[in-house]
Amino acid sequence: MRVITGEARGRRLKTPEGLEVRPTPERVKEAVFSMLHDQLPGAAFLDLFCGCGQMGIEALSRGARRAVLVDASHKSCQLAKENLAHCKLQERGEVVRLSAEDYVKGCREKFDFIFLDPPYHQNLAAEILPLLENLLNPGGCILVETERRDPLPQETERLALAKQNGYGIVRISTYRHKEEV
Repeated sequence: MRVITGEARGRRLKTPEGLEVRPTPERVKEAVFSMLHDQLPGAAFLDLFCGCGQMGIEALSRGARRAVLVDASHKSCQLAKENLAHCKLQERGEVVRLSAEDYVKGCREKFDFIFLDPPYHQNLAAEILPLLENLLNPGGCILVETERRDPLPQETERLALAKQNGYGIVRISTYRHKEEV
């Protein structure tokens, strides 16, 4: 796995061994950042269930001013920190070891983009999505990576599903504030 473009372009990222973490496939990562590329410079990016941190690192490499990478796993957080340092992006990236739910409940910061990639088949995305409403800046979006058949709501109190794209077994669902859809 590598950083696709930007200031850390081509840098290889350490990934966990085994089946505990499922990194976002490179073609899905490219598709996600193709959707955001004009809007990333200067943006604040939240990467929930960050694994090795590849999505937050890609956002920083492409010009995001700040990225917060959150994971409950000590091993994942350690890898994310090492990858940030390897890419020389640690000044703008922060790694937080907490469950996504605990982080979101205590967070006072707002983000332009939130990437959510929970373990498949556990319905975690549907549970956490309503909690993200107050963390999203106007004009921003939440991108949710799930297995294609995992259920997601069409809307929450303040968010609406704006778009869905499939990439093999992976689905990316984009949510925005209702008034922006």
